[in-house]
Amino acid sequence: QVQLVESGGGLVQAGGSLRLSCAASGRTFSSYAMGWFRQAPGKEREFVATITKSGTYTYYTDSVMGRFTISRDNAKNTVSLQMNSLKPEDTAVYYCAADGTGWILRDKDEVDFWGQGTQVTVSS
Repeated sequence: QVQLVESGGGLVQAGGSLRLSCAASGRTFSSYAMGWFRQAPGKEREFVATITKSGTYTYYTDSVMGRFTISRDNAKNTVSLQMNSLKPEDTAVYYCAADGTGWILRDKDEVDFWGQGTQVTVSS
């Protein structure tokens, strides 16, 4: 069992930055591929970024490529999402997610554990 707790959301103007953090419980954090997903009002939850168990590889959805950076610290059981050059279309609830079987996590159907979500609002 893994419990995920996100923090760092808030209100920011377009062009600004936010850093989301996700703290995981348990002693097996390094055995999980981690990801960030987001869900805007009236839309389905979508993949944003993922990082492999060791942190060697990262992948992003096209719309955030070059603006967002995912990272993890296995010693501290944390995964982060640095978001720069934010746009109003980035407004959503952002969820941290863990997958204990795959080597990356890009499909919400593969998620084993979800965080409770944190709201990110980008004003124009």
